[in-house]
Amino acid sequence: MTDVCTVRLAEGPVIAEVAVPPSKSIANRALVCAALASGESEIVGLAPGDDTNAMVACLHALGVPVGISTDGGVSVGVVVGTGGALPVGPITLDTRLAGTTSRFVTALASLGPGPYLIDGAPPLRNRPMGPLHDSLHALGARLEPGEEWGHLPVTVSGPVGGADAIVMPGDVSSQYVTALMLIAPLIRDGLSLGLSTDLVSRPYVEITKAVMESFGATDVHIAHRHVTVAESGYQSTRYEVEPDASSASYPLAAAAIVGGAVSVKGLGRDSLQGDAAFCTVLEQMGCIVTVGPTDTVVMRRRDTPLRGIDIDMAHISDLVPTLAVVATQATTLTRITGVGFIREKESDRLGDLAVELTKLGADITVDDDGLTIAPTDLLHGARLATHHDHRLAMSFGLLGLVVDGIEIVDPDVVSKSWPGYWDALDAIPARRA
Repeated sequence: MTDVCTVRLAEGPVIAEVAVPPSKSIANRALVCAALASGESEIVGLAPGDDTNAMVACLHALGVPVGISTDGGVSVGVVVGTGGALPVGPITLDTRLAGTTSRFVTALASLGPGPYLIDGAPPLRNRPMGPLHDSLHALGARLEPGEEWGHLPVTVSGPVGGADAIVMPGDVSSQYVTALMLIAPLIRDGLSLGLSTDLVSRPYVEITKAVMESFGATDVHIAHRHVTVAESGYQSTRYEVEPDASSASYPLAAAAIVGGAVSVKGLGRDSLQGDAAFCTVLEQMGCIVTVGPTDTVVMRRRDTPLRGIDIDMAHISDLVPTLAVVATQATTLTRITGVGFIREKESDRLGDLAVELTKLGADITVDDDGLTIAPTDLLHGARLATHHDHRLAMSFGLLGLVVDGIEIVDPDVVSKSWPGYWDALDAIPARRA
């Protein structure tokens, strides 16, 4: 892949059946549960990409063997669990650019004696982790920041003990809550976690609960501002990872933007993922949606215009870039609210997104907690920076289907979650005979 990718303009409606990668969010949760279980677990559908690779590498460093093979094109991981017994350090855990991995591994490290140095690439060092570090300290872990408290690098030594209750904000990142939940079955007396503010991205916390239950930790309760997990340990199991709903948003959005029909295989009505609801958002904008037991289909007639919507995306915040791009093709105003916290994701997903879309001539305004996108007929080609963010890159690629001359800088950033994305996108547009 070159440093710049030029997207091929669609010459007709899209007609495609797309296989998206397995969910990296689910896979990384399952890997942690399997690592802490006693015995051998099989995880069918390990997601490709940097986040999963970083997690597997960190588990290897912590003495957790993960054997990976391929069965019928599906990646299968066999994890030999430790029952929570981690080796004595010093051990360095490189989480690369993976925010999810860095948070989960920091919590995981607190179960062992240490010392464990958790670090990542420079952009990851800039991402805040203070609430997680504060909570692990309150649980009895010793954390020594390499530079600044609440950021990587950090050296962690444990093991954590019990605590009557700890409190953290719920409106910063659900990954902090998940990280604590995942280790809670191994903490003496479990976990009682209070939330000082409303929980954002709650569907991701529900995913965590579902995965934990599959590994035998069934006493997990999520209330409005309180999460409790009993001490129970984990049991080894065979776990199948479903397709990634966040990745599915891009081919489904292609049907909305260009017109036509796209089916995503394996993502059905029983999906664990909150982001699977994105198809209903597209339905509100004028698409026809069918969700079956094992597939999701989005269709739009090319003579049916897209309409803008007002939407609170606090619980599907990873899809803000996707929806913003779709909204540039709508005939009326779109307002996205409830997502001020995504300024501290891989990029500033409000400011950086707006800067790049403005280069195309889009009419987009950054609000306190979201974006406003007004319709315009003046979009034109431009070279767009990805800001080290796979979701910006994949969303910008969609615009190349309908706006000639879109160039994406640093396209390889998509390897974080979908290494084959550009080939998949190139296969979606129809070609004239």
